[in-house]
Amino acid sequence: MTKRFFITGTDTEVGKTVASCALLQAAARQGLKTAGYKPVASGSEMTADGLRNSDALALQRYSTLALRYPQVNPFTFAEPTSPHIVSADEGRPITAGALSAGLRALEAQAEWLLVEGAGGWFTPLSPTLTFADWVTAEQLPVILVVGVKLGCINHAMLTALAVQQAGLTLAGWIANDVTPPGKRHQEYLATLQRVLPAPLLGEIPWLKTTPEECDPGQYLDLSVLHPASSTAPAGAGQVD
Repeated sequence: MTKRFFITGTDTEVGKTVASCALLQAAARQGLKTAGYKPVASGSEMTADGLRNSDALALQRYSTLALRYPQVNPFTFAEPTSPHIVSADEGRPITAGALSAGLRALEAQAEWLLVEGAGGWFTPLSPTLTFADWVTAEQLPVILVVGVKLGCINHAMLTALAVQQAGLTLAGWIANDVTPPGKRHQEYLATLQRVLPAPLLGEIPWLKTTPEECDPGQYLDLSVLHPASSTAPAGAGQVD
């Protein structure tokens, strides 16, 4: 069975992609066939190969499977705004069925599959669908990326509560130092460890270089992920 995880963050710009790359690095060290999936991405650049999102390109690069870009990121938008707005503006509806179809295709190849969301937990994808709706239908275990900064404790607790209220497993969380640590840094971490109902997978320090140069996977411990919570039968929970 493919191990599957959904990566969400306490907000936008908290380092979900850095954490996702680190997770893919750590899984690759275990000899697993890995795949990163960024089903929806806004804020992309036109290249010689077409519209490309830097986060999705990073997931493609850190997957051990050789994946084509559309397999990693089927919904790519140029404008850096909420997906439901830009998709409606362009007449390209985002459906749960399409997201699930991409997931099924990767499940057929990967042993360890990472799905990265966009923005925070309740990011809307259409007038009637949020990322949270789709993740709940798919019953994906969730890994929360906490950007360690002022306000993160409240945001982390609210997100964890929302995941639990959806009936999903909060499999673990990652502390990502998005700024140089301040004098209360250790107290923030201690508080987060006390209030979050999931194990800490590791702390990614404030990085000045790219993941290729600093290898953030070394800071994570995947052994604390609950193995029983990370599998599901193919086709589980599809919604439209």
